[in-house]
Amino acid sequence: MIAPQGRGIAGPDTLTDTFRILHVSTGNVCRSPITERLTRHALAHRLGDPFAGGLVVESAGTWGHEGAPMEAHAATVLADFGADPQGFTGRELLDEHVIRADLVLTATRDHRAQVISMGHSAGLRTFTLKEFTRLVRAIDPATLPDPERAGGVVERARALVQAAAALRGWLLAPSAEADEVHDPYGAPITFFRSIGDEINQALDPVVTALTGVPFRG
Repeated sequence: MIAPQGRGIAGPDTLTDTFRILHVSTGNVCRSPITERLTRHALAHRLGDPFAGGLVVESAGTWGHEGAPMEAHAATVLADFGADPQGFTGRELLDEHVIRADLVLTATRDHRAQVISMGHSAGLRTFTLKEFTRLVRAIDPATLPDPERAGGVVERARALVQAAAALRGWLLAPSAEADEVHDPYGAPITFFRSIGDEINQALDPVVTALTGVPFRG
């Protein structure tokens, strides 16, 4: 179910029954681990077993600390949300990660530009997290495939990415800063918690749109 690796691959294999979400930040020890594990947590809350619906969530860093553990404050933030920080190891962003991804969500516009510069037709499936949230909010969920039918979650996810890409030139950010999630590396736990809240709020409408299941507290 994984597309072949290497340069020259046009993009993810749309014939598989898996939809891969890749979160990207700089070191892959703070923002993208938080986003990866919060996404998994939210999907599990809605679907029970996210992979049963065909969704795979990963992360990497443009200057990733390969094999490094998650930053301690990031792990604390995840625990605050009831998400699992265990077993995480950092990865440097490679071509193969972009090739396999059906949706790439980055922390900042600079990360988005770096992913797109890698090629592999990544432009139409790469967004900042907050950019994707803004676009998703404008999409009528009734226009997306029914997630209840067989393969519906994967089909819905692909349709959501296509719809968001079509809106990108029309629904612009109110400011340059609106699409950024700032780096908390080296900051106190209070700033990490504010970034965690920011990420969690941005993820909620995305996960709801992907699954068709709203958050139930």
